[in-house]
Amino acid sequence: MPKMANETLKQELGNAAWKLLHTVLSRYPEEPTTLQKNYLTQFISSFAQVYPCGDCARHFRKLLNKYPPQLSSRITAAVWGCHIHNQVNERLHKEIYDCSHILEDYDCGCGTDELESDFTLGGASLKGSKESEGNEIVKKENQVDDKEQSNKKNSDSDEVSEHLKSIKIESSENKVGG
Repeated sequence: MPKMANETLKQELGNAAWKLLHTVLSRYPEEPTTLQKNYLTQFISSFAQVYPCGDCARHFRKLLNKYPPQLSSRITAAVWGCHIHNQVNERLHKEIYDCSHILEDYDCGCGTDELESDFTLGGASLKGSKESEGNEIVKKENQVDDKEQSNKKNSDSDEVSEHLKSIKIESSENKVGG
């Protein structure tokens, strides 16, 4: 990736990227499976490869080599991410963040989501209580919401289909694709 010359855009991108990374890490399971660890390792590695600021990406990859991701638990992953961020802050002469508040500061606001079973977790919940009382209440509430969402999705889907039918792809060449 090339360098980013616009410092304002570079800083905005960095802030958004750190927010995403910290939020992902603070939502990571408390007791992750090997598969979940592999997914997050791949995500972090891919993120470092495709990050739009070339210099930033190179520095991030160096940090990953020096401090490989620590993914044994949610708190370990979140504190590792905070430590990496502080390495960048130190290099840029910015304030060092107090990592003891990382989970609270990057709460996604998902409420009872962590109690619900999730297909990405093999049917388990993020909190590990697959059939808790709170989960049952949430499931019942969601059944009503799901029915309403399904009706809305069908309506939205019909609208999108109609819009797609109205679009014509044009080419300046006589033969496209061979």
